[in-house]
Amino acid sequence: MKPRVIVVAKRTAYTRFVVDERDPRAKQLLRRRDPTVAHWADAHQEHQRSLDTVRQVLDRAGVQALWIWRKQAIFDASDADLVIALGGDGTLLAASHSVDSAAILGVNSAPRYSVGFFCAARRQNFQKLFTQALEGRLGSVKLTRMKVTLNGRLSSSRVLNEALYAHSSPAATSRYILSTGGIREEQRTSGFWIGPAAGSTAALRSAGGKVLPLGSRRLQLVVREPYEPHGERYRLLKRVIPPAESVLVQSKMDDAMLWLDGPNREIPVRLGDEVEFSVSDEPLRVLGLSSKR
Repeated sequence: MKPRVIVVAKRTAYTRFVVDERDPRAKQLLRRRDPTVAHWADAHQEHQRSLDTVRQVLDRAGVQALWIWRKQAIFDASDADLVIALGGDGTLLAASHSVDSAAILGVNSAPRYSVGFFCAARRQNFQKLFTQALEGRLGSVKLTRMKVTLNGRLSSSRVLNEALYAHSSPAATSRYILSTGGIREEQRTSGFWIGPAAGSTAALRSAGGKVLPLGSRRLQLVVREPYEPHGERYRLLKRVIPPAESVLVQSKMDDAMLWLDGPNREIPVRLGDEVEFSVSDEPLRVLGLSSKR
């Protein structure tokens, strides 16, 4: 039986705005070489070259390939031998929410223009790594993911980077009750980030968190811009959470929002709702990576 391979391919900004939507403003900006779109055409061409390489390698290998052209698409990977994320870290992150036990190989399709921390492959080495992956000879690392429940119901068990909990308006104060490690605390802040080790080099680090080893099974909590007008000092501002513990937040807002792995997965949180964060029992196996950053 032919190996089944799923390819999740990025849509470049050029494809979206110029080819698909024919956006007149985008076209005008490109014509006058505006700096806001200066790299669109080059990045698109580089991505296309990578896409052509991946397609040729898969055709020669004779695999059964399913191409997913929208990176946020939901797909069934239960019988896949391999999932390929063709784009950058954002593409791999989006694809990972449909991946359970299958291994995933990230391909940075335009390294000069996209971040590919989780992407071991490039156009130049794709054939080699793909062959090793199909033959089971390519090393991998298991990345801890986070489980999120809302009022006891599962929202996701596959959060790889982070969750952001905050008021739905970025200009408003976030009010909530936070509990973990035997500490219960009411806070007024700009919200908080929480996520597993894989995401600790991204938003968590930018907000003042620490970089965790890739193989770590701990979560990390980082509160954004605490409001402490009367000299009080919050204890739950930056905290590394052991695997056996969870973090519970109860909303004091009727219009809070929870974002999972970026802006495309958002969950409304109402007054009195409880959200719990814990280590998931569904790690993600990423090929070609080392447990050392």
